[in-house]
Amino acid sequence: MTVPVPVPMAVDEPGRRRLGVFTTVELAATGIGEREVRTAVRAGAWVRLRTGVFITAADLAEVERTGRRPGLDAVAVTAGLARSSAVLSGATAAWVWGLPRPRSAPPTVELTDPHRWRRGRGWLMTRAALPADEVTVRGAYRVTTAARTVVDLARDWPEVDAVAAVDAALLRGLTTRDELGRVLERQACVPGVPRSVRAVALADGRAESWLETHGRMTVAALGLPPFVPQVELWIDGRLVKVVDGWYAEHAVALEFDGRVKYRRPAFGRTPEDALWQEKRAEDQLRARGVRFVRAAAVDLGARRAEFDRLVRRMLSTPGPATRDWTEVPRATGRPRDRCDGDDGWLARADDLVGAG
Repeated sequence: MTVPVPVPMAVDEPGRRRLGVFTTVELAATGIGEREVRTAVRAGAWVRLRTGVFITAADLAEVERTGRRPGLDAVAVTAGLARSSAVLSGATAAWVWGLPRPRSAPPTVELTDPHRWRRGRGWLMTRAALPADEVTVRGAYRVTTAARTVVDLARDWPEVDAVAAVDAALLRGLTTRDELGRVLERQACVPGVPRSVRAVALADGRAESWLETHGRMTVAALGLPPFVPQVELWIDGRLVKVVDGWYAEHAVALEFDGRVKYRRPAFGRTPEDALWQEKRAEDQLRARGVRFVRAAAVDLGARRAEFDRLVRRMLSTPGPATRDWTEVPRATGRPRDRCDGDDGWLARADDLVGAG
């Protein structure tokens, strides 16, 4: 039985910087021909992703384990196309930047090319102008800038998802309102751009999650008074809690809770630690007259009327006259995790290559 040839170091090392992908062109440059390639594929050592594009079975398993298949598909498509004028865009670019995407977003790799429109197996390339300052390189990915990405997405995505993407890009400093304004100005005549204009106008940049964006927009839609986002509550010179929304006159705090907050708590805490610290902080504040309204996704959807009644009831009475806490609104939000998107490195648990 013929033993499959290993991937040469001259091919494997650059491949690690693009999620383990390598091509027949690279293999041929090291003397590996089609016969050896077929042998490796038949033996299951290598996996053919697209015509002329491969990955080892071990690296594919690592990509799948770490939830990076969208990046792998993007790299495989761009390697197969070998088209320098095409860049990753749309929902694929959102994944690269680590922006929130709708669960309904299709797995299709999205690209933009200034010269032609094309569609292929698992990918769609749109023809559109690509000014040089709206294209960048993020590791293995040539991609639209965060500003261009969210403006493009907002033309088609549902309103909450579009605003949440803009919020996330502003929160993490991936773009600025000035950059967004320049992109919008260039797209003034593009169909659907009024939706992008509205999404950017609705964005705040302090929301630290998709649910916070949804909560802010729901409060506005219900005609409730606007709250102040991201307010620090201090007791005796000690920061006790940062609330998602704050009504100062009424001492009412809004908290928008998704399960992921407790399944994967930030800053190295366990779910039990997160729950316990949350309870301790709220107990201290409740004892001083602060009232809390907690809302999950269902409360902003099917149970919206109940949420509306609860908040209005809370706001019908003022907060305590004497307050022994200090409230400090944050000028900017702070990301809860280190989700900086992906740069295409085949990160491994034992060496953290590309983890920064």
